[in-house]
Amino acid sequence: MSVFAMGFLLVILQPSSGQFPRACANTQSLLRKECCPSWDGDGSPCGELSNRGACQDILLSQAPLGPQFPFSGVDDREDWPSVFYNRTCKCKGNFMGFSCEECKFGFSGLNCTERRLRTRRNIFQLTTSEKDKFLAYLNLAKNTPSQDYVIATGTYTQMNNGTNPMFRNINVYDLFVWMHYYASRDTLLGGSNVWRDIDFAHEAPGFLPWHRVFLLLWEREIQKITGDENFTIPYWDWRDAEDCVICTDEYMGGRHPTNPNLLSPASFFYSWQVICTRSEEYNSQQSLCNATSEGPILRNPGNNDKSRTPRLPSSAEVEFCLSLTQYESGSMDKMANYSFRNTLEGFADPRTAISNISQSGLHNALHIYMNGSMSQVQGSANDPIFILHHAFVDSIFERWLRRHRPMLEVYPAANAPIGHNRENYMVPFIPLYRNGEFFTPSRELGYDYEYLQEPALDSFQEFLIPYLEQARQIWPWLVGAAVIGGIVTAVLSGLILACRKKRAGTSPEIQPLLTESEDYNNISYQSHF
Repeated sequence: MSVFAMGFLLVILQPSSGQFPRACANTQSLLRKECCPSWDGDGSPCGELSNRGACQDILLSQAPLGPQFPFSGVDDREDWPSVFYNRTCKCKGNFMGFSCEECKFGFSGLNCTERRLRTRRNIFQLTTSEKDKFLAYLNLAKNTPSQDYVIATGTYTQMNNGTNPMFRNINVYDLFVWMHYYASRDTLLGGSNVWRDIDFAHEAPGFLPWHRVFLLLWEREIQKITGDENFTIPYWDWRDAEDCVICTDEYMGGRHPTNPNLLSPASFFYSWQVICTRSEEYNSQQSLCNATSEGPILRNPGNNDKSRTPRLPSSAEVEFCLSLTQYESGSMDKMANYSFRNTLEGFADPRTAISNISQSGLHNALHIYMNGSMSQVQGSANDPIFILHHAFVDSIFERWLRRHRPMLEVYPAANAPIGHNRENYMVPFIPLYRNGEFFTPSRELGYDYEYLQEPALDSFQEFLIPYLEQARQIWPWLVGAAVIGGIVTAVLSGLILACRKKRAGTSPEIQPLLTESEDYNNISYQSHF
């Protein structure tokens, strides 16, 4: 796509959405603790006159939390979003949005009744024009102010409990960088004190559902600002890659010729500025990231600590991870063993599923390997490779869901780290989404992955996998049951023959054998397989 065409897009297209709705970022809304904007279609709050939704009290989960966060009432993100609002729009049917102005993921049409399925594709399978359009869309998002959302630049206490609102404008791309930062930032405890063992988007069960919502919202924002309703996020399949094959100027930016930590001047992203990367500075000042530019994107792929991440993940490691039957286990944090989530996230060894926080596997391995902006959790979304990487991580999550077909109850309802229980609302999204709502196959959310759209036979095999696995686990019991069944059949046959002989006038002397047969039968039923 030419520079002229990209500039033309910047001029004609309308910006859109993100985190704190602009309509609720004011003193009146904060003091009333209500975020129920009017729907433009009929002018009523939440589109109530058109039966799209209604303004209702937020119902918070009362399930107990894990022990990782020993405080209460010190962090604005606790019981999200009740510190800021306790009434929001509750949308009906397939409507969604902070004013019920949109359709739920996977639906479209005037009344949101039409199902729609989009396909995410491998970035290397895109045509040159499709790839260039994707890069242009990224630049458009970086240069388009969000009309519907703003970010908070202070805590609720710093806002004097709502009487002094502290919000500012932000562009669409950086809005998502800020949301990722806000969900993973440390808790400010006053003075120079912070609590670091807290994260509403990582190191716990919500890691995969949270990033699934994050990508869906990001995808939708691109669709809005470009008018391209068919746009989907591409993914980078990094299995068995020997190096960063997307780190070229044709794709996500090559290496600077004189400074290996910077991007090439010929890259689309050479001029991009990062935000929210100075966590220690924010902590010392007891402040929030205010989206001030903090320098260029840093990236030096492969020059990372090899003792922590020796290489990019392999296909075998992904397959082992997919074989794990438990979504979550034990403490449900980064110390969990045999947990699919913890192994995919990268805190457990991808060959044994045993927690090993001195190593970084699978998802974490990519972040460490990039050796720059991607390698620091709070600011990692500054690098656009983040989007491609997490789209592929989400596809692995999707493969696990299709293979094991878990019930919703598999996702923990209680005792997970703060913010990660099934019914907790995800921080910092408004409108509100619960963790459990996105523990569901992607097709139900309106998207699929190109490499998962297999022929009917392969799909049937994928369908059979969980049942074959169960059969393998109970096979010894089935064999034992067959043996016992044979013994029982033999005994019953003997009884029948004995009865026939008795009817035929067999002498009473043989009758005690019937008792012996009954005793033998009882012993057989009590034996262990």
